[in-house]
Amino acid sequence: MRFLSIDFGMKRIGIAISDEGGTLAFPKEIILNTKDNKVLDRIGEIIKIENVSEIVIGESVDFSGRLNMLMSHIELFITDLENAFHLPVHRQKEFLTSVEARRSKTGKKDMSPSQAHSKLKDTKAGRVDAGAAALILQRYLDKNNKLLEKK
Repeated sequence: MRFLSIDFGMKRIGIAISDEGGTLAFPKEIILNTKDNKVLDRIGEIIKIENVSEIVIGESVDFSGRLNMLMSHIELFITDLENAFHLPVHRQKEFLTSVEARRSKTGKKDMSPSQAHSKLKDTKAGRVDAGAAALILQRYLDKNNKLLEKK
């Protein structure tokens, strides 16, 4: 079973894909978030080529763990995904995944979130988005695989 993960952003959408066993997540690509249907077209191409059976999307939360303003856009996007592809769409809480992806990209693990955020201009922004999608997916896969082990 292969999963596709999405780190939704108003400018860019990070995409990650799992291995066929659904255990490891890998950054795939970045799609510019345009108002036309090209985003869904490209996601559809990836779903077909990679034989994706389920989608995981980051659920955007604030520092207190509550859903933030971006989540209303994500909910609309989830509806579009469900209508376009008729695949299960799972939500995975994401918190600072872009910051974590920037830290791994720069190799500086002891950076504060604000320092990592400022490194955005020093790194290729899109790669961070795909890395964040991979982190979201890996968390989802780890959680699900642990649940399956308990059964």
